[in-house]
Amino acid sequence: MIEVRNVIKYYGNVTALDDVSFTVNEGEIVGFLGPNGAGKSTMMNIITGYLSSTSGDVSVCGIDVLEYPDEAKKRIGFLPEQPPLYREMTVLEYLNFVYDLKKCTLDRKAHIAEILSVTKTADVKDRLIGNLSKGYRQRVGITEALVGNPPVMIFDEPTVGLDPKQIIEIRNLIRNLGKNHTVILSTHILTEVQSVCDRILIINEGRLIADEKTADISRAVGSNRTYSVKVSGPRRDVLRELRALPGVKGAEDTGDGDSDGAVFAVEADRGVDVRRPMFNMLASKGWPIMELTPRGMSLEEVFVMITDEDEKRRASRGVKKTGGDGKR
Repeated sequence: MIEVRNVIKYYGNVTALDDVSFTVNEGEIVGFLGPNGAGKSTMMNIITGYLSSTSGDVSVCGIDVLEYPDEAKKRIGFLPEQPPLYREMTVLEYLNFVYDLKKCTLDRKAHIAEILSVTKTADVKDRLIGNLSKGYRQRVGITEALVGNPPVMIFDEPTVGLDPKQIIEIRNLIRNLGKNHTVILSTHILTEVQSVCDRILIINEGRLIADEKTADISRAVGSNRTYSVKVSGPRRDVLRELRALPGVKGAEDTGDGDSDGAVFAVEADRGVDVRRPMFNMLASKGWPIMELTPRGMSLEEVFVMITDEDEKRRASRGVKKTGGDGKR
C-alpha cells in the first residue's frame, strides 16, 4: 500500500532523513515513533507529496508520489499537526469547499453525511469552526481528510494540545478508521502507538532503527530481562542473595507481599536467563519461590534502550548528530 525506498532528505548540510526504507501493508495501523526533531514530519510530508526528497522513491497504492503527484494524493487523506481549517466557515461549508477542491465524484450529500457520522461531528456541522474546541477542530480535520474516501490516512501528531478525554476520543476514532483504511500515525507519545497501532517504526536522528509489531517490540532488544518473584524467606537475606547471583543486574524489594512471601523485582543482564540459577540458589537456601512472573519491558524502556544504543553505535563510528535546525 505504501512503499518507501532509500529516502534521503537534506536541509542544506543537515541530514533530516538518512536512507529510510519501509513498507506499510493494506489495513495496517502503523505508528511512526521518534523524539522531537527525529524526522517524523519530514517523512510524512514526503509521503503525502508536500515535500520532495533529495533522493529515494515513495509510492502509494503503486503510484510514484513524485512522478504522478495528483493521482497519488487522491489516495491519501492527510491530517498535519496544524489542520488547515478556515475558522470563519461552518463545518458544513468547509467540507463542501474541500469536496469541490478535491474534485470528489461521490454523492455529495450522502458522502458528507457519512463522514460526519464517522467522526461524530454531525452535531456541530452548522457551527463556525473558529468557535469549536480544539478537540472538535481535530475531528473536523480528520473529517476533511476523509473527503473522497481515500484508502490511506496519515496523521501527524493528532493529539497534541488535547485534554485527556479528547485524546481518548481521537485515539478511538483512529482505531475505528483502521478497520477500513491503511493508517500511519506519526507521534512522539509512546502510549499513543501502544494503544492504537499494530506495528511500530522507530526513527532517531533521521534513521529508521526499529520495525516491529507492537506486541513484539521488546524482541527488538532481546528477551524478557525483568521478573517479579515472590519468595518465602527473610526479605533482607533474600534480597542480598538475589543481588549477588551471577547474571543479575539488579534486584529490588518492591514492598509487596503477604503471608506467603515477599515480592522482588529482578533484572537480568542482557542475554542471560536467570530463572534456573535463581531457582537453584533459593532452593538451596530453603526459600521456596511462590510466584515467578516475567515483567518484560515497557514501551518506554524499549524506546530509550533502542535510541541510546543507536546513538552509541553512531558515536563509536564518529558519526555526528544530524538534528538542530527544527525543520524535521
